[in-house]
Amino acid sequence: MEQTNPEIAASIRAAGIQTNYHDQGAGFPVLFIHGSGPGVSAWANWRLALPELAKSFRVIAPDMVGFGFTERPAGMTYDLDAWVDQALGLLDALGLQKAHIVGNSFGGAIALALAIRHPDRVGRLVLMGSVGVPFPITPGLDAVWGYQPSLENMKSLLDIFAYSRALVNDELADLRYRASVRPGFQDSFAAMFPAPRQRWVDAMASAESDIRALPHETLIIHGRDDKVIPLSNSLTLLHWIERSQLHVFSRCGHWVQIEHAARFARLLEDFFAEAAE
Repeated sequence: MEQTNPEIAASIRAAGIQTNYHDQGAGFPVLFIHGSGPGVSAWANWRLALPELAKSFRVIAPDMVGFGFTERPAGMTYDLDAWVDQALGLLDALGLQKAHIVGNSFGGAIALALAIRHPDRVGRLVLMGSVGVPFPITPGLDAVWGYQPSLENMKSLLDIFAYSRALVNDELADLRYRASVRPGFQDSFAAMFPAPRQRWVDAMASAESDIRALPHETLIIHGRDDKVIPLSNSLTLLHWIERSQLHVFSRCGHWVQIEHAARFARLLEDFFAEAAE
């Protein structure tokens, strides 16, 4: 039954968009922004990390507009401006002046742009397998954004996402496939990144001068074997962001938060705990 779906949580209007979001724990707020895979939701992306981080912080994870169980307004333009406005609108709606921001892949580009445009609203920044800098689109990302719903196509995508086949069993493929064909999900997804897709990589990028000017302590995380977003993106971010550090996981694809869940959670806990010292 739909009402028992763990992906559906609280709902609030953020920048005029009725937003589905998870809100757990207490303490300094941490906003988690998910990636852009087909059928994705905040819960699908962050389900392993949220309970761990909620032991020490208030963790907030919205479904960005066009994804998950957030409202899909008619005539919506899905672009970086809209997603940044929604993230900022969520902080406003919750009465939060400042939060740490964690961005995964596509969500990294949103986190980066949010920190650039509203630096006073961001405490510390975490960018994981992040978009947001210029790079030639990979065959992996082109396949993700070009997904056409079928169980076989979803199995192929999961092989691209994860380093280990043990993580991408048929049960997970079936779960993500069924998520991708829920009413409205594929319509909005297909409208976001039509071919040629290099232009959407470019549209998600922030200017080098703006990234170099970021004052925030930044933790950059990447899987060495990522086939979706190249490791070179994170090396670029490391060179451009003055107060940054990079942690690379070997034997890891695009899903650090799932493939190395316990280590990922500890990294974030330690990084955020330093801010309170």
